[in-house]
Amino acid sequence: FDTSRDHEPLEFILGSGSMIAGFDRAVNGMQVGEIKTVTLPTDEAYGSHRDDLVLIIERNRLPEGLEPSIGQQLEMTQPDGRTVIGVVTNISEDIITVDANHRLAGKDLTFEIELVEIN
Repeated sequence: FDTSRDHEPLEFILGSGSMIAGFDRAVNGMQVGEIKTVTLPTDEAYGSHRDDLVLIIERNRLPEGLEPSIGQQLEMTQPDGRTVIGVVTNISEDIITVDANHRLAGKDLTFEIELVEIN
């Protein structure tokens, strides 16, 4: 789904929480120049697909002038102020369905990791 080959390497601080937990564990202990392939089960990646993150929204609650389309990403603000991105998955006359799960939720992920530098 993605690569950093032919681009700048991905930079992150190990253990900072900026990467999925399984990726952090896979990199921990690697030596510069080492390459390994690791498969992360769903629970170490983006978690299971959660039905509670599939939202049914009445169309009259949408901002005026918004005409959603299947596949469109919508930015939503939760009551606590956090922003969530959801994808429109179904549209009817009165409601739309928005899936706020990460697009890789429910999937095992395989990475080929090459450690190129440690700072």
